Amino acid sequence: MRKTLLLLVPITLLGACTWGITLDDAAKDVRTAWSGDVSSCHELGKVTVSVMNRVGPVNRNDIKVRDELEVMARNEAAKMHADTIKPLAEPSEGSQPWGAYQCGAHRPAPSRAPTPAPGQSGAPGNAETFPVKGS
Repeated sequence: MRKTLLLLVPITLLGACTWGITLDDAAKDVRTAWSGDVSSCHELGKVTVSVMNRVGPVNRNDIKVRDELEVMARNEAAKMHADTIKPLAEPSEGSQPWGAYQCGAHRPAPSRAPTPAPGQSGAPGNAETFPVKGS
């Protein structure tokens, strides 16, 4: 019993490791299209990335595995000069296929406040007033 416990503790601790997978500088500009809409983009290819999803008999945390797969896919896409990736399937046994795309100017713009109509002030909280006759 004691030997089993001594073996399981290090394995469990290793299961929490991130294995040193980091985002490359070039991959910081690669976005992930979780919505899946890449219809206006040019497809550059497909990458399949893999990480360890278990250490011995112990499964690694699913969220960490998914995060590492995304980081690796962004790193590989940057090498292909892609600016967008999209998951093509769910992770399976620590492996996941991703599509790499060049979207360029077709990338969705960040949301902005609506443009005010002509004659209205653009600053929130400001209002244009007019005198009322007969008061």
